[in-house]
Amino acid sequence: MTQTFATPTMTGPMATMQHMGHEQLVYCHDEASGLKAIIGIHSTVLGPALGGTRMWNYASEEQAVMDVLRLSQGMTYKASVAGLDLGGGKAVILGDARQHKSEALFRAYGRFVNSLSGKYITAEDVGTSKSDMEWIAAETKHVSGLPETMGGSGDPSPVTAFGVYMGMKAGARFVLGSDSLNDRKILVQGVGHVGTFLVEHLISEGAQVWISDVYDPSIQQILARFPQVKVIDPQNVASADVDIYAPCALGATLNDQSIAELRCSLVAGGANNQLATEEDMQRLQDRSIGYAPDFVINAGGLINVYAEIKSLDREWAMQKTRGIYDQTLAIFEQAAQEGISTNEAAILLAQKRLTRVSHDQ
Repeated sequence: MTQTFATPTMTGPMATMQHMGHEQLVYCHDEASGLKAIIGIHSTVLGPALGGTRMWNYASEEQAVMDVLRLSQGMTYKASVAGLDLGGGKAVILGDARQHKSEALFRAYGRFVNSLSGKYITAEDVGTSKSDMEWIAAETKHVSGLPETMGGSGDPSPVTAFGVYMGMKAGARFVLGSDSLNDRKILVQGVGHVGTFLVEHLISEGAQVWISDVYDPSIQQILARFPQVKVIDPQNVASADVDIYAPCALGATLNDQSIAELRCSLVAGGANNQLATEEDMQRLQDRSIGYAPDFVINAGGLINVYAEIKSLDREWAMQKTRGIYDQTLAIFEQAAQEGISTNEAAILLAQKRLTRVSHDQ
């Protein structure tokens, strides 16, 4: 009798890694400090995988893994479209950034980063700061975004916000007929570092600015500086009657429910992975809402860190980031010409460079 065996069907993180094209997923645990972290390396075709470390209190390990995988893939595309010789990586530390930080935890994490021998370079992200990078730097040289006093480039948030501002103006030119934001109604969701600097740019151009954030102290800081800014409850963000919606907090805020409520003409924000699923891009198209791909317009922070690694100055980073305007406009125009979404046009642009470099190696 011939015995047959069913071919096992791979499921879980490994299957998702293969589907998304990842090279490596690293689980990190240090009992003494309480560290639990995950590092995702999507691609090193263009160079070492660079991406920030996010500290967040995830509802589950599965949620954290998916965040790492999506964010690291986005970093690959971001570096490729921006023309940088970097790959894509990302990491998350599981925990509450307001309660669970310690020098021991970040130094333990730094040792894990160091064990990858430069294949992954980390930087700050949501929930982490320059001071955290200093602790990491005590254990590894593969860290960027360090304070200027340590020879680093400092906080990348101003450069990120400038890039989002440039991308927003380009999107407005295509969707609204003019890149002037004067008197435009714009909602910034999430007024952390990037959101705050973006508000500054918008106010300086004469935009009518609304803000929303789940953390009230951030709201109060903005109001103290710009009392003319209006506040919207987080529950009412999607249905706000504005011209432009700028998601600058966590990702996946564009989903089947929120898109159905949107009243804006353009989405252009600094958050990563704003689309909850691939189908959500089609939902935006069905409602004739323009979308400036997040990994294109929020590349300023990555450009700033790249400048630090290559010993280039902030002026170079700002000038390079200014080019996000032309890049974004070209993507809108290509999408219209080819009858595809702006997100697809941006991904095709990224993949084209990755394929060319891969074949040349």
